[in-house]
Amino acid sequence: MKRFFKPIEKEGSAKKPSLSPSKNGAENGDALPEVDVKKEPLKFLTWNANSLLLRVKSNWPEFSNFVSNLDPDVIAIQEVRMPAAGSKGAPKKPGELKDDTSSSREEKQILMRALSSPPFGNYHVWWSLADTKYAGTALLVKKCLRPLKVSFSLDGTVSKHEPDGRVILAEFETLRILNTYAPNNGWKDEENSFQRRRKWDKRLLEFVVQSSDKPLIWCGDLNVSHEDIDVSHPEFFSAAKMNGYVPPNKEGKVSRRV
Repeated sequence: MKRFFKPIEKEGSAKKPSLSPSKNGAENGDALPEVDVKKEPLKFLTWNANSLLLRVKSNWPEFSNFVSNLDPDVIAIQEVRMPAAGSKGAPKKPGELKDDTSSSREEKQILMRALSSPPFGNYHVWWSLADTKYAGTALLVKKCLRPLKVSFSLDGTVSKHEPDGRVILAEFETLRILNTYAPNNGWKDEENSFQRRRKWDKRLLEFVVQSSDKPLIWCGDLNVSHEDIDVSHPEFFSAAKMNGYVPPNKEGKVSRRV
């Protein structure tokens, strides 16, 4: 590899000539300080945890190894199922984990201990949580990458969180990252859930159209499927279809995440 040296100003100076940084980060055995010049995220990981606390207790070594090997810049997590901070009957803080009871403090400690261990200590965590152990999302971004803005609803306001903590939006200089946990279409008798999903889809379409000034990386559990392997209860849906089940409106299709 070609080397470039800084000229020595005075003859006989004891000052060593300095090497320019190389891809290897060091030459001739002299270690150079690592400088992470990355400014925008390039690698993304999305995961429906279906209870992040449960994953910490049962699958964390495997997930930690996976993250270490993949080394993603951003980790989008859905269905964290951790309640927001705030006592019963009081306004909740959807960006903070509940810790006002002995059980909730213990659960928070378990979760935060896992997220402070390697490799997760290299990430900053944002939460968007429901009032109870339901839904919720989290976004982990490497600390060397600083979003211009992080929002928690599709209208882009920072202070307001989407009900049930279903949205986290991080804006960078050249792109946006959207992490969503979409509501599903429910079951046969839950007609209101179909209407809820129609409203959700309409708002998302409006958001995507309005956000066309920058590329959008959309991660998450979108609660859609096209094959049996993608469906939570394939036998149920198959039987419903065979029995002539019709959704509450012609646009409604019972679906599950991919």
